[in-house]
Amino acid sequence: MRGTTRDFTKYYNPKLNGELRLDTNTNVLGSNPAAEKYLKEHTWDLNGYPNTYSDGLRQALAELHGLDSDNIIAGNGSDEMLDVIFKTFMDMGDNSVVPVPSYTLYDYFVKLNGGRAIEVDLTDDFQLDVDAMVKQDAKVAIMPSPNNPTGNCFRTKDIEDILSRFNGIVVVDEAYTEYADESFIKRVEEFDNLVVIRTFSKAYAMAALRVGYAVTNKKLADMMISVKIPYSLNMVSEGAAIAAVKDQDFIKRSVAMVKEQRPKLDAGLRKLGFETFPSDSNFILARSPIDHKVLVDGLKERGVLIRDFGAKRRTENCVRTTVGTEEHNKLLLEKAEEVISGCR
Repeated sequence: MRGTTRDFTKYYNPKLNGELRLDTNTNVLGSNPAAEKYLKEHTWDLNGYPNTYSDGLRQALAELHGLDSDNIIAGNGSDEMLDVIFKTFMDMGDNSVVPVPSYTLYDYFVKLNGGRAIEVDLTDDFQLDVDAMVKQDAKVAIMPSPNNPTGNCFRTKDIEDILSRFNGIVVVDEAYTEYADESFIKRVEEFDNLVVIRTFSKAYAMAALRVGYAVTNKKLADMMISVKIPYSLNMVSEGAAIAAVKDQDFIKRSVAMVKEQRPKLDAGLRKLGFETFPSDSNFILARSPIDHKVLVDGLKERGVLIRDFGAKRRTENCVRTTVGTEEHNKLLLEKAEEVISGCR
């Protein structure tokens, strides 16, 4: 096994028995209706290749964001976009700056491409330590905003500061930005080192179809699209994604539901003794009043899955739950109370 990957372990892969899934931060309203309608009404020539670089989806996204299609790279989930970024801008042995805590797969993709991840702790309020990030000898700096697993957006001025001072590519991962009020997509031509990545797996409710994209200035986009595997996004997923982009009502409804239910779930968790952290996304990070593993295992036994971050640095004894519908949240709080009560 290649030396840079020898410490790899399998990604989170729970055995499922019909549990309520509040562990993946997907859209709790269910499948994207426009994508579902497209899949029911269309057939495809399975013997033909999809468009080489998903030009139809790139054009639809360009119209949505007020950019040119040459600003956009589309592919097989935002995880492919991460892989393409490191393949494009890092040589073997180069460094990448990654905040901690943040998305666990950043480190995976850096190492997968022969690089080294330099971890920089977030501040006590889970904001970026700008000075510590920009002083690193690295080719790529990456940060999710809203941040996963903490849920909060990073300050716009801090990201701007990093973009101005960091001597390399700055990646802003906006996987959950539909739920927030800030985005850097409109500013990709303003900075020569900015790459924004997005996904259809969260607010768009299309995780099964694996669609993601990156937005950047045309010079960097041309580099990335030259590196990306041709045909990596299949024609079925591309067509469904185009249909979803053209119907934004579902996204607006999904965001409205989260903004209504998030403070209610937060209050319910605090009432049970959790220490919750501010969220701009469709999930909440909370420090458990009992041992994190006991809580997560107890909820699973009762048919509810949440994500356990309690054994990781900076999120000790913390768990993360998706913001569900009113019914989902009620069930989660009831089952959590049962588990907690059983420990006292």
